[in-house]
Amino acid sequence: MQQGGHGHAVKVCEIVAVHKTEDEADAQTKKIKQHAQQYPYAFTVCYVRRTQQHLWRCSDVTFHCADQQICEKWIQVINEQLSLLTHRPKNLLVYINPYGGKRRGKHIYEQKVAPVFRRAGIFTDVIVTEHANHARDHLKTEANLDDYDGVVCVGGDGMFSEILHGLVTRIQTDHDVDQNLPDAELVPCSLRIGIIPAGSTDCICFATVGTNDPLTSALHIIVGDSQPMDVCSVHHDNVLLKYSVSLLGYGFYGDILTDSERNRWLGPARYDLSGFKTFLSHNDYEGTVSFLPAEDNVGHPRDKLRCRSGCRICQHKNSSKDKHNEVSEEKEKQAEEQHNS
Repeated sequence: MQQGGHGHAVKVCEIVAVHKTEDEADAQTKKIKQHAQQYPYAFTVCYVRRTQQHLWRCSDVTFHCADQQICEKWIQVINEQLSLLTHRPKNLLVYINPYGGKRRGKHIYEQKVAPVFRRAGIFTDVIVTEHANHARDHLKTEANLDDYDGVVCVGGDGMFSEILHGLVTRIQTDHDVDQNLPDAELVPCSLRIGIIPAGSTDCICFATVGTNDPLTSALHIIVGDSQPMDVCSVHHDNVLLKYSVSLLGYGFYGDILTDSERNRWLGPARYDLSGFKTFLSHNDYEGTVSFLPAEDNVGHPRDKLRCRSGCRICQHKNSSKDKHNEVSEEKEKQAEEQHNS
């Protein structure tokens, strides 16, 4: 079996799809025609190709062979290996915000994302939202979550927030958990949220994928990549106000967001305008921050425990501190031994 006379290795975990290659009737050169006659059977593997700046692209590589049974066997075996990757989604619920950013969410999904989902054999149910909190309310009450492996939002950070709140609330409601209690043990959600960037700001997408590129995000979803994120809740007088995974803003930042909502027609430029106006207003803000001191343990977003401490910075500081303490104790011990002798 040959691939254009050259060797080519593709990792199974990075294969998007495999299919039988049709006869190369449009072969342009005599050399290609001769190669096709010598190896008349072929299959094409679509796979992830990494480029610069964290961008991912689809690439195809065609393998030729002289025996039809061998060709079909390769296709069968590759598909069997792909079916063993259980972390890959097969059915997705997609919400599209047609008004976010530059109002290109629907176009981005149909032109860049839907084709690669179809190629990967992923079935989708698509809902184009019609008003604010449409996705949140649908997830809370109507969506049959058992039919899906994940939820995809096509939009910005606001759309992601809607889906986060709808999904988390739905899971807690199904398990009779009172979210208004600050100390309530929330039930984890088995569904993952995929983000196709199409908003004014796409901070969550950039923080998890490293770039705001729709095709790159779609490929991450296809291969089943996941990035755990800590979720925090905001309560007031035993009433849940919000969930957050990115940041919490108070005062200046809150005023910018409030003012920018009045100028959504400006698109991303509304943040510059609102920021300039809020800066000139010279408001001051009072507040008190209370916190719990970190304990001497190491946490991780995947440990399913409430996060009180344990980021890499803390780990580095703790390890450096431990090494420093060990050196200090060793020096003290040596000095004591010399003194005693």
